[in-house]
Amino acid sequence: MDHGTHHTGTAHDHGDRPSGEGHAGPGEGRVTWWAAAKATLHCLTGCAIGEILGMVIGTALMWGNVETMVLAIALAFVFGYSFTLFAVRRAGLGLKAAVKVALAADTVSIAVMELVDNGIIALTPGAMDAHLSDALFWTALLGGFAVAFVITTPVNKWMIGRGKGHAVVHAYH
Repeated sequence: MDHGTHHTGTAHDHGDRPSGEGHAGPGEGRVTWWAAAKATLHCLTGCAIGEILGMVIGTALMWGNVETMVLAIALAFVFGYSFTLFAVRRAGLGLKAAVKVALAADTVSIAVMELVDNGIIALTPGAMDAHLSDALFWTALLGGFAVAFVITTPVNKWMIGRGKGHAVVHAYH
């Protein structure tokens, strides 16, 4: 394969070898911290939108903490996946293939991020009972996102370096 050719936005042919074998393709091998941070920020943006929306909806409906957190986490995954889904669909991938790419690219990243930031919220005294108008709510939430970013970035770096996670999306950019 000529690595100097222009990429047209179609699938990059790695189907003839398992991930990690042969030459290092996009996202495989040496990965910069910048690339990992950018992938993490991409996931964090979708997660934050979904999680905040879920908390606002749960609060407006006067749901309990558990129901609201479940909705927030579910919407974090939906919005996190949707960012990737729309990007690869725009690159010409069919819906079924785009869903597979989004699941492969984002599942671990979103799961780690949600585990960390919701864990921080749950462990911050008073945060679970704080209201949307309370500074404690926003401090715990934003602090949780910050810590989740710091913890998830090395996870994404490791995965991208092995051709997993966000590396699968790079073939479609």
